[in-house]
Amino acid sequence: MNDSAQARPVRDDDSAVVGDAAVTTPFLLRAPLRSLHTQGCRARLPAGGTATLAARVAAFFATPRAGLPLLVGALPFDPDADDALHQPQALSNAALPSAPPAATFNGRIAAEPSAAQYADAVGTALQDLQQPAPALHKVVLARSLLLDGAQDVDPHALAARLGHDPSVATYLVTLPGGPQEPPAWLVGATPELLVSRRGARVLSHPLAGSARRHPDPAEDARVAQALLASAKDHDEHRHVVEAIVAALAPWCSHIEAEPRPSLHATATMWHLGTRIEATLADARTPVAALVAALHPTPAVCGTPRALALRTIRELEPVPRGFYAGAVGWTDADGDGDWYVAIRCARVQGPQVRVYAGAGIVAGSQPALEVAETDAKFGAVLNALGVDALPSIRVNGVGSR
Repeated sequence: MNDSAQARPVRDDDSAVVGDAAVTTPFLLRAPLRSLHTQGCRARLPAGGTATLAARVAAFFATPRAGLPLLVGALPFDPDADDALHQPQALSNAALPSAPPAATFNGRIAAEPSAAQYADAVGTALQDLQQPAPALHKVVLARSLLLDGAQDVDPHALAARLGHDPSVATYLVTLPGGPQEPPAWLVGATPELLVSRRGARVLSHPLAGSARRHPDPAEDARVAQALLASAKDHDEHRHVVEAIVAALAPWCSHIEAEPRPSLHATATMWHLGTRIEATLADARTPVAALVAALHPTPAVCGTPRALALRTIRELEPVPRGFYAGAVGWTDADGDGDWYVAIRCARVQGPQVRVYAGAGIVAGSQPALEVAETDAKFGAVLNALGVDALPSIRVNGVGSR
């Protein structure tokens, strides 16, 4: 997902802009297609699963109401769980304040599951993936780190630090919580566009297949070329592209996907990415319907979807919540942008849960998947002031 390619759809002009930097921001999206910074909540979309999203959004905008014709928020990973979207009170022209580098983290860090337990889960999944005629072709397994610090974490400062990487879409979303709980936030910087819609034009840019970047330019270039030549990573990526094209096909009169993936770089990772452009058969089809058709893609779930979901529920000890869901917006015209909620953390008071996942296919190796998730933790951990995690080894491969 390179920035110049993503900029082709028409950029929207924000209107009714109010507010200043001092206003609390319940939703932020800083992205190449459109950036939104909102404040307040005029109304909430009745919560529900992804299958009913388009109908609920249509009913919301069909009801006469004052305020912006806009809904912003997040979808959870589980398509049957409740989403969290709201109509903002107003748009704001306030940019996130610049944030100094994070102070060195002082607190407790717990891996849930541990790296060794995660490697065991990958091994269990491989038993199914390596059958002569496997029913499961790919599954994405995630792990998390729970950080308990000495003081509350500022989600706005965390987002500002993550936003230093121009190759990603930075987001900050308020999450549902109990009345007696501190506010909860999903904060992240994702490189992956789930789907964008402007009129009849549709764009998706899935990423699958990853490698850690290296500070030495020569070694970094070697790592990138090795990823581009990796049969295992191309196999993982192919499942994602084929699934997205198949999901869009019933809605579109024309779909064009790049024949081979290209390299996409963030500050810490290399990815394989494929740009997919499509034209809606019926220009009235809203982005919410496309989101429901696509989410969760094999990039964060697996294929076939139902079996991958069941495998994830069996093997992951910590529910994902809104990690690997989607963050974005839709308006009354059916336009919108939705990004895959990866490279993120759930922030609540002094507690932060950081997530990372890896796509598992028949050619995967447990120790290498541990190393990949370690690398994917990097961007958020750096922004939190975590310099290093205790080193362990899994089958001879080092892991932080």
